[in-house]
Amino acid sequence: MVPARPQDMDLAAKLGRAEMRAALSHKTAAASATPGPCPVIATRRLVLRPHRLADAGAISESLGDFQVTRMLARVPQPYHRQDALDWLVPQVSGILPDWTLAITSGDDTHIGLVGIELRHDHWHLGYWLNRFYWGKGYMSEAVAAALERFFRRMPQTTVFSGAFADNLASLRIQKKLGFRIIDANQIFSLSRNAMAPHVETMLLPQDLRVITGQ
Repeated sequence: MVPARPQDMDLAAKLGRAEMRAALSHKTAAASATPGPCPVIATRRLVLRPHRLADAGAISESLGDFQVTRMLARVPQPYHRQDALDWLVPQVSGILPDWTLAITSGDDTHIGLVGIELRHDHWHLGYWLNRFYWGKGYMSEAVAAALERFFRRMPQTTVFSGAFADNLASLRIQKKLGFRIIDANQIFSLSRNAMAPHVETMLLPQDLRVITGQ
């Protein structure tokens, strides 16, 4: 049996006992399994695919926009093509257990990202979208499809996520998909170069809500 650590006790204070047992058992399973290679997923309007080095230009263009990066914790501003290449090299190498799916439109144009990565024995969801594609429902469509496929491969896994408190659109997406709020704190934003209020969330596989018309 895995002993409870301080961070597990903090989680227990926020969840009921049954939910805590489920989250910890899912966590133990996650630490000993991976979802396999990054897949290709087609939705009604999008294709999610593994990244390529050739995506560097589109990524740097999207993340060169402060309106995008201000909502991300670990992306610097300004953001250059070399930053994108430095990030892409390990992603395309196949050595990481993570899924980092490029969100592409019908002509294979890279317009955003959905990532599910293993950090400190937990799977974490992150995502962003080029600002010119906001307001079309693309982010909800892409995140829902990625989570549905991930849970098919990792059915005993809890996924953690979150958003800055002023990112209401992201919090709405997570609520719509079945995430629940488990904490609120402050974390450092590289692009803002400041601490900012942050909301922590969690999703159990059975709580994922399917988006119709996807």
